[in-house]
Amino acid sequence: MSRAGLILKLSCPDQPGIVAKVAGYVAGHRGNLIEFAQFSDKLGDKFFARLEIETTDLDVDVQDFIVGFGTLGRSLQAEWHFRRLPYKMRTAVLVTKTDHCLNEILWRTELGELPVEITSIIGNRDNCRGIAENAKIPFHLVEMDGAKREEGFQQIRRMIEEQDVELIVLARFMQIVPDDFCKAFAGRIINIHHSFLPAFIGANPYRQAYERGVKLIGATCHYVTADLDAGPIIEQEVDRVQHFHGPSDLARLGRHCERIALAKGIRLHVHDRTIIDGHRAIVFPD
Repeated sequence: MSRAGLILKLSCPDQPGIVAKVAGYVAGHRGNLIEFAQFSDKLGDKFFARLEIETTDLDVDVQDFIVGFGTLGRSLQAEWHFRRLPYKMRTAVLVTKTDHCLNEILWRTELGELPVEITSIIGNRDNCRGIAENAKIPFHLVEMDGAKREEGFQQIRRMIEEQDVELIVLARFMQIVPDDFCKAFAGRIINIHHSFLPAFIGANPYRQAYERGVKLIGATCHYVTADLDAGPIIEQEVDRVQHFHGPSDLARLGRHCERIALAKGIRLHVHDRTIIDGHRAIVFPD
């Protein structure tokens, strides 16, 4: 993502000639199409696309190119979004006690795999403070026990707004997010959880899974909505369980799946490879 360019995400009612019209607009201003991924949903009669456009040789200013697309977009009855390249998405990571997902995010960010700028790590427990300090990222402890929960989420919301955060990652943040918080940051909150739901709910799901003799274990990365653990799915990861695996082995496999699914889900989101369509996410793989 080092080249100067744009990402365009678009969804509209399916109709003949969409690809030609969009590609024609880009070519008409001497833009270079690096990628044009598309999907026509025949059941929903909708069209989805993600374009990456090199803008070095545009015959107009980039902002004029973006504004000018509006005429075509409206004629297609489309919803669309442009993002300028290169960029780093300002991201807040929320944690509780466990640190495997947080460490995975920090590691991949350091490697340059995730174009994010982590503005802060926010925890309702102090366990991950040392990790944040080692990474030279501000850590904020927010008390959320009992009656402090509502004020705690208000405090988090103020920090996120003050830091101009674009993405919120719940990296094993063990709190149910209030409806108003979900609505305020719709499409911008990503969560990770084990994929036993709804089969094994409550305490110690790995013990329950072991006792039932599950053969697959996994994790789901999804957008957070007011419907608990039911938001559009971005990525899922699975691993096979063998007969000799005990509950601690299932937990180990689960942590691995959680790390991989969350890292992939973040990468897909920050590269604008997801489009939310009702209860599901359209994902264009990289």
